[in-house]
Amino acid sequence: MKGIVFSEFLELVEDKFGFEMADDIIDEADLPSGGAYTTVGTYDHHELLTLVTLLSQKTGISVEALVQVFGEHLLGRFYEAYPVFFEGVNTCFEFLDTIENRVHVEVKKLYPEAELPTFSATFPQPNVMHLTYTSKRPFSALAYGLIKGSATHYGENIAVTMIDQSAENLTKVVFELVKQD
Repeated sequence: MKGIVFSEFLELVEDKFGFEMADDIIDEADLPSGGAYTTVGTYDHHELLTLVTLLSQKTGISVEALVQVFGEHLLGRFYEAYPVFFEGVNTCFEFLDTIENRVHVEVKKLYPEAELPTFSATFPQPNVMHLTYTSKRPFSALAYGLIKGSATHYGENIAVTMIDQSAENLTKVVFELVKQD
């Protein structure tokens, strides 16, 4: 997992819970990286799971809720850092439909070794999107947060239902998104 994800997570922890909390979870985690991340480095995703679990234990907020909030935070940060991905895109559905064939293509150009999840979209009705998230990593709550962050970014009210189709070593979730009037 790219270091930018870790750096953004720790920034979120500092913003929401303070520098001391970020330092505490890094110290307690006893991570192979030592909790020092460069944005372009690659790190084991288990380190992020360890940090989130420790934060959950200290705050009483579920791991899933923390990861979802992190996903929402990431969407905002992606908009600030990579506005080109949002140019000419006018809705949440349009943006989410570009992740696999636009955003991830560019990420792979910059970081060929990146192991990205896949996103595939279908539109059974004009106001309904089925977005399938598939990954070797258990971060469907992060994808959910990105979806919610995208809806907020575009000022849209979208109901989201998660249909978990995961197997032993594969996370697969179909998100049903329905635009609300």
